[in-house]
Amino acid sequence: MLSEPRSGRLAAWGNALLAGLVSPDDAVLAVVGDDAVHRVAGLPGESAPVGLTLALGRLRALGVTALRVALPTPGHPLGLSGPPEFNARAIDAEEAVICHGAALGLVPEVYEAGPEGDVHVEVVWHCLAVREAPPADVPSLGEAERELAEALREATEVLTRLDVAASGPVAEAAIDAYRARAERGREVLAPGYPPRAVRVLELAQRVGMLVSVAYENGHGGAVSAGEMAARAQALRPVERTARRAQVAAYNAVVEERERGVR
Repeated sequence: MLSEPRSGRLAAWGNALLAGLVSPDDAVLAVVGDDAVHRVAGLPGESAPVGLTLALGRLRALGVTALRVALPTPGHPLGLSGPPEFNARAIDAEEAVICHGAALGLVPEVYEAGPEGDVHVEVVWHCLAVREAPPADVPSLGEAERELAEALREATEVLTRLDVAASGPVAEAAIDAYRARAERGREVLAPGYPPRAVRVLELAQRVGMLVSVAYENGHGGAVSAGEMAARAQALRPVERTARRAQVAAYNAVVEERERGVR
């Protein structure tokens, strides 16, 4: 969770485009990011993969009014609504975008190409049918913010008591890199999102970064099997809560629309 999921960028900037707040060129540029190119395969009415600009226009013509994010993992179909075939593909990718207004979903497949030292990334979004039903386990923004603060507090207490929090030069370098990235670009969401969504997403990404650093630095100061198990037990719910909060932030535009705010 150190980096923004591609599904998050597609949903956020796709929502801004659908709302008329950004141009197609700006939206596609933001979605593609550091990747070489994004294409969409399986789009209704298209026999071959098409570029992202054409795909977003076609989705609008098909009745799509907004985009949701799903960040599922095995055993936790976060943001999904079925059918099983789509869920399986989304869980394998650990992310997906669900269309609001049309029974379609998009799952990314990432390819690396080019010689060593000059590798570029290409992404193909597979457009598939989804079930029109409420997404699984997605909290409201308010719920996500409360849960995230509580989970972070509880995990910090456990890790501090066990003295197994990640530390050392590798952890410090990762934290410094996160701070530098945050300072370079404060716009973690696209235009049109409420300030609370930005706040929740920033906190969720920071918590996810801390969890990732803790996992990547082995067992920290844990010296016994019991301590290692307690450490993992403390991190798992925090990681899940951070993912739920990310989904809530990316889906805030749809949540507000359904509540009649916009």
